[in-house]
Amino acid sequence: MLGKEYDLSLVFADNVLMKELNKTYRKKGGSANVLSFPLSKTMGEIFINKKAARPDYLFLHSLLHLRGFEHGRKMDDEEKKIIKNLKLKI
Repeated sequence: MLGKEYDLSLVFADNVLMKELNKTYRKKGGSANVLSFPLSKTMGEIFINKKAARPDYLFLHSLLHLRGFEHGRKMDDEEKKIIKNLKLKI
């Protein structure tokens, strides 16, 4: 999805770190379920809250953000297409 040469870090974090990251980078209070950080065209990081439901969906969702998708119909349609093509149970 991101390409063969993409370097991806995946971190499962606790509520404390997710809250700190959410405050620092999104200026929002509370703990986030997932955060994605594109570091370059070929590198990114995904942080998933260890307590979040559906980490499989959150991972897919974050991959789309790293590909440049924003929330909205286009992203929703792409998520549905991938879920269907891969026959995921999300």
